[in-house]
Amino acid sequence: MISEKQITHISKFLSLVLRHQPETIDIQLDQNGWTDVKDLIEKANNYGIKFDREILNHIVATNPKKRFAYNDTFDKIRASQGHSVEIELGYTNQKPPEILFHGTAEKFVQSILDTGLEKGNRQQVHLSADVETAIKVGQRHGKPFVFKVVAEKMYNDNFEFFISDNGIWLTDNVPTKYLKQNDEK
Repeated sequence: MISEKQITHISKFLSLVLRHQPETIDIQLDQNGWTDVKDLIEKANNYGIKFDREILNHIVATNPKKRFAYNDTFDKIRASQGHSVEIELGYTNQKPPEILFHGTAEKFVQSILDTGLEKGNRQQVHLSADVETAIKVGQRHGKPFVFKVVAEKMYNDNFEFFISDNGIWLTDNVPTKYLKQNDEK
């Protein structure tokens, strides 16, 4: 097998081409974000990112964030969420738990308090069902800060929520009135 460093490198490359820039290796994503596995492997290898089906299976199975998923017949693959390219993931509106969490860095707190949570370059805002995941997300950008999102109230106020294949909750935006600092009741 290959090293963890190589696995991480390939995983980051897959995130790039399956979420943001499929044109980097001239692959096509269908309207639901799927692309042909054989085509992906061939074009990535031609681009200089070397892996085979066994390595791809390992990455899909062991990625701690479950960023990638196969279709039922294992001949297509897609990113589970986080796309900046326009696709329709096909998730259905679901009632969320009472509270969800959003991790960010302390340096972004005031901006979020001013405008709410906005999707930015992504298709939707990402929320987690547990504080630990939110903290990990926030740590990627600096000193972590966690907001509570009163998701059930949002849902009751006609906001839509979706859950991705890897358990991340998605919504279009979170207005400030639905945000609480993690220590607030």
